[in-house]
Amino acid sequence: MTFPTNPMTETAAPPGRLAAVKAEIESAARAAGRDPAGVTLVAVSKTFAAPDIEPVIGGGQRVFGENRVQEAKAKWPPLRAAYPHLELHLIGPLQSNKAREAVTLFDAIHTVDRPSLCAALAKEIERQDRHPRLFVEINTGAEPQKAGVLPEQADAFVKACRETYGLDVRGLMCIPPFEEAPAPHFALLAKIARRNGLTLLSMGMSADFALAIRFGATHVRVGTAIFGERAAAV
Repeated sequence: MTFPTNPMTETAAPPGRLAAVKAEIESAARAAGRDPAGVTLVAVSKTFAAPDIEPVIGGGQRVFGENRVQEAKAKWPPLRAAYPHLELHLIGPLQSNKAREAVTLFDAIHTVDRPSLCAALAKEIERQDRHPRLFVEINTGAEPQKAGVLPEQADAFVKACRETYGLDVRGLMCIPPFEEAPAPHFALLAKIARRNGLTLLSMGMSADFALAIRFGATHVRVGTAIFGERAAAV
């Protein structure tokens, strides 16, 4: 997918980019023999402020993704008060000591990956009687610097989530290694999900979401293709 670079064109603005992404999702789903309604676009709004997000809301987007609890806590309560129909997903790593805030803030958590976090989430879900959709993050590339459960440990971890912690895990998430072809990682995630009876697959980002849809993605996490490049860290 190519993105417009002329800021004067209508499609260069986030609402135009959003429409282009939605059109590609629909095309990819139909090419795979799937109903486009079965693919949820998670617009990744990390690092972008409310004034950047509101035009995307105005373009019809309802589901957004954030990487950090603290950033979401700072900017999303006013947005959700103004737009109560929005849905917020946590797609970045979650510290166990942030479980309380995460359960309060988010409608879905894509990065469940260790027993201590399971215990903290189980406690907060019961305490708050709030039940965000939970995804287990799988480190499909076995990258030592990356979070996630190793593929060979996935079945046992999903079982522990359910039986030990009482968590209603609904799906899996992965981020393929940057330097590798994503298709084998998407296929592996789908295989693990099938054998564990999980129906949700969070996979695919700006560069590869159409491919992820071919492999069964139900949630694609797209940021740059909608909001543009993020400012470099200083």
